[in-house]
Amino acid sequence: MGYTVALTGGIGSGKSTVASAFAHLGITVIDADMIARQVVEPGTPALEAIVERYGAQMLQADGSLNRRLLRETIFSHPTEKSWLNSLLHPLIQAETQRQMTQAASPYVLWVVPLLVENRLWQKADRVLVVDVSRETQLRRTVQRDNVTKEHAEQILAAQATRDARLAVADDVIDNNGTPDAIASDVAHLHTRYLKLAAQADSQEKP
Repeated sequence: MGYTVALTGGIGSGKSTVASAFAHLGITVIDADMIARQVVEPGTPALEAIVERYGAQMLQADGSLNRRLLRETIFSHPTEKSWLNSLLHPLIQAETQRQMTQAASPYVLWVVPLLVENRLWQKADRVLVVDVSRETQLRRTVQRDNVTKEHAEQILAAQATRDARLAVADDVIDNNGTPDAIASDVAHLHTRYLKLAAQADSQEKP
């Protein structure tokens, strides 16, 4: 497996914007959330297992997973959350490994929103945190997802703290400003990661 940079940040931090900037530079982006959606698409064994456990109400009219209902079902039931994790995590990990093996760019950007919560930072060579203030997170989440401030606060409370993310960071992008500032930050980090990836590659070769 090649050099891996894990990208993480809380809700509303701007992870997708940062990931897109790396993608524009030709870097393969592997998105854990996207893979999590793929493993429960209609016709997959995982979706069939969820319906078998919770009933047909877990399906939307088009046959896709009713994510909101599933979240509500497991939110206050730790045993059900554990069951779902045991079902999905191995599938997500397998697909992540497959995509990493196929990646052709000098390094891979692995986007993992729950990197800290699931203690996955040790699986990456380097950790990049997109950091914003709590106020910025709340404002962006309310605007983007059309939810109440109270609901946004509940989401933040369920995630790792800002300090916990920064504690595992090798690099930090401050995204409290405008999106225009991201491009220069990403370009600078891209140059650094190319060098680190080349060094790691040379050390692996006999």
